Amino acid sequence: SFIGEESVAAGEGSILTDNPTWIIDPIDGTTNFVHRFPFVAVSIGFVVNKKIEFGIVYSCVEDKMYTARKGKGAFCNGQKLQVSGQEDITKSLLVTELGSNRDPEVIKIILSNMERLLSIPIHG
Repeated sequence: SFIGEESVAAGEGSILTDNPTWIIDPIDGTTNFVHRFPFVAVSIGFVVNKKIEFGIVYSCVEDKMYTARKGKGAFCNGQKLQVSGQEDITKSLLVTELGSNRDPEVIKIILSNMERLLSIPIHG
């Protein structure tokens, strides 16, 4: 099976089943792409029994290929990635995405979550 982000965003329905399924977003960062902001990627995932098996993200502008496989770790251009090990959230940098849904109820939830996050004494 195939699920395409662009077709789902256009209103086509999709149902994730237990069948092996490719999930593809050919322009991950569509808003960036439309506004010529250079951070876009091609994102591909493969799911079996509704569980992700592996994923690939190609960051076009950076020419970086991120790959990850269940139980095998994550890599960037073949080099293993690992988390920093930092456990103190006050020494962290918070990165977030607000999304494109402008439904008033969704915006309320997003802003509430942002308020909770911004009340933590983080670096930025």
